[in-house]
Amino acid sequence: MPQWLKDLVGRNKAALRFSAALHAQQSIDKLTLHTVCHAARCPNRGECFNCGDATFMVLGDICTRGCRFCAVTKARPLPPEENEPARVAQAIKEWAIRYAVLTMPTRDDLKDGGAAHFARVIEAIHSLTPDVKIEPLISDLRGDEAALKTVLDARPDVLAHNVETVPQLYHAVRVGADYHRTLTLLERSKKLAPDILTKTGFMVGLGETPQQVTALMKDLRSVGVDLLTIGQYLAPSAAHYPVARYPEPAEYQAWEQEALSLGFKGVASGPLVRSSYRAGALYRKAVLSK
Repeated sequence: MPQWLKDLVGRNKAALRFSAALHAQQSIDKLTLHTVCHAARCPNRGECFNCGDATFMVLGDICTRGCRFCAVTKARPLPPEENEPARVAQAIKEWAIRYAVLTMPTRDDLKDGGAAHFARVIEAIHSLTPDVKIEPLISDLRGDEAALKTVLDARPDVLAHNVETVPQLYHAVRVGADYHRTLTLLERSKKLAPDILTKTGFMVGLGETPQQVTALMKDLRSVGVDLLTIGQYLAPSAAHYPVARYPEPAEYQAWEQEALSLGFKGVASGPLVRSSYRAGALYRKAVLSK
């Protein structure tokens, strides 16, 4: 890892000791909630917690798939917790969050992939804090259109699902996932609910070529994706998929400009950008662009 990136990660980790971040952690612990910030070992926790941002992970913190890039635990998941929707809604109210991001592990063990439970979380937030904007970051739900419709019927403001990498690397990086299934989900979301923005994100530094990145962005625009995030892949451990390279900051700027030229309404591109990083600001940028 280049020194400039080590320094950037170090500054964010140091911010975890600030009072706002400590308060956020106390609230998470009190309400026994999961966050993808912890489960995926996100390097932005310090910055986001101090800004009052967090991505809540519903349906537990255990995934049924074994993607080689991901730090989320792979094992047999527990059943959905009936009181989880109320706990998440309460945390969002306590933090005075105005833009809530919700994510989930892939739950292939559940008939609907967890869609009904996920929708109940969205409905609980709407009930307790009606003005909060909500962005669910969902799994591929095994391509089940009815399950996708269940989530959309709960009326989120953005529907997010990550493509993660170029199609040429799926067999090596995304075990159990399918590139065309991901594109189909994003396309269906736009057809079922045209007024709900769609969003996706992918990592770089896995061995993709510039031509493959361009082709991927064109595919995403062809199915109407509105919002895009691009960030550096950081291997959670030596046992995970290895990092192939560390693009320089100027490359991220070039990708952002290329994506905007293709018609994306909002793009966040940078070494430590993650799919939910400063999601509210990206949403507002897209709304203003309309």
